[in-house]
Amino acid sequence: MSEAEDFARLMRELKERGGLSYGVLARRLHTSTSTLHRYCNGEALPAEFAVVDRFARACGASAAEAVDLHRAWLLADARRRAGAAAPTPVPEPAPEAVPEPQVPEPQVPEPPVPAVAAERAVLVVAPAAVGEPVVRPSWYRRRAAVVVAAGLAAGAVAVALLAVTGPERGTPQAGAGAGAGTGAGTQGPAGSGPAAGTPSADGAAPSEPATGPAPPSAASQGPATAPAPSSSPPPAAAPGQAPAAPLRAAVRSHVWAAGCDHAYLSERGPAAVPPPPVEADAPAWASAQRAVHAGNQIVEATLHGTGGGAVVLEGLEVRVAARRTPPAWNVYQMSQGCGGGITPAVFAVNLDAPRPLARPVAGNDAGNRLPAPSFPMRVSAAEPVVLRVAAATTGCDCDWSLDLRWSSPAGSGTLRIDDGGRSLRTSAATGRPVYGYAVEQGRWSR
Repeated sequence: MSEAEDFARLMRELKERGGLSYGVLARRLHTSTSTLHRYCNGEALPAEFAVVDRFARACGASAAEAVDLHRAWLLADARRRAGAAAPTPVPEPAPEAVPEPQVPEPQVPEPPVPAVAAERAVLVVAPAAVGEPVVRPSWYRRRAAVVVAAGLAAGAVAVALLAVTGPERGTPQAGAGAGAGTGAGTQGPAGSGPAAGTPSADGAAPSEPATGPAPPSAASQGPATAPAPSSSPPPAAAPGQAPAAPLRAAVRSHVWAAGCDHAYLSERGPAAVPPPPVEADAPAWASAQRAVHAGNQIVEATLHGTGGGAVVLEGLEVRVAARRTPPAWNVYQMSQGCGGGITPAVFAVNLDAPRPLARPVAGNDAGNRLPAPSFPMRVSAAEPVVLRVAAATTGCDCDWSLDLRWSSPAGSGTLRIDDGGRSLRTSAATGRPVYGYAVEQGRWSR
């Protein structure tokens, strides 16, 4: 069975188990039904891995199945590239018989053959006897070039598979060190803990927790957008410092359910609060009202790789920096009720738990189940990943953040996801006065 046929077989098995039609899958993959049918029959191969990744998620593939599908696509793609690069042999006219000189041809050292290609070269070309003049026809050099190209393609597949699976745990990583940071992330060997001053993984409050409601910090004026990803590798770290994280995150901390449903807590009275904004203007509106998220908060992080290789996202850790008594403020609803046909799959976080976890929850698209997100995930400069986290509380005024664990062939570490360098803040709103905006009257009312 060829590499392309093996890849098509895995696609068919996932599709049959997922129980989705070609039409439904094609819409989710943003492609045509006929193209998807050709992929599953082995008549065509996706040009980019992004299509393969979306297909695996739509069919509810496990992490191991997604890796197997990715490996099969890499092998099939390498075979396709090697076939396209190999020149078509052109028959040449037989050379006229010319008496050959008796002087042996000088030996010209040939370029080194990659390790992967060397094996194949031994099977193709027999060494000349000692002292025998080496006379190589013109077709020899063309065949040697094809052997070298095949070896390079096989080597590229091995490197790509290493980027997908990530380095083995326990293997020392060059340049890896321990540390903590915000935005740029922390780097260190897998399993290293946070630096001093960082909250513990169980989310417990600091040794001297705050008592009573604290004045809210100014909300972010917009999404915390990192610099655009670059195709060049990250700069080398100075001696004694950890390498830069190969990831950049664009964080949106004011995401409303269905684009309209959300609530904020504010100590101001309804007469002093302006009408609710649209979602895009929510950060500035909340900052001006000194408002905090009421009851729940959705955070969305779009991740891009900053180097030429792939990075494996391994998991999310929730860190609660402080727990306070919720303030007795008013609740302001941004909408009187709305709904959408799509409920995205998210990582749900219960901030009231002693050790909050990011729990995968499936979504819904007009009655069709959307698979719950799962780690590991693969991200690169050309293939971004969007993480959506929905946090909720009914009993605390919480300062919290997320640590995203990553690994790559160059090292491993964590990337901090927060509100532009500040902790995210979500407060319980149970039992507080709730106001909705009456458009016809132009004011807030209960």
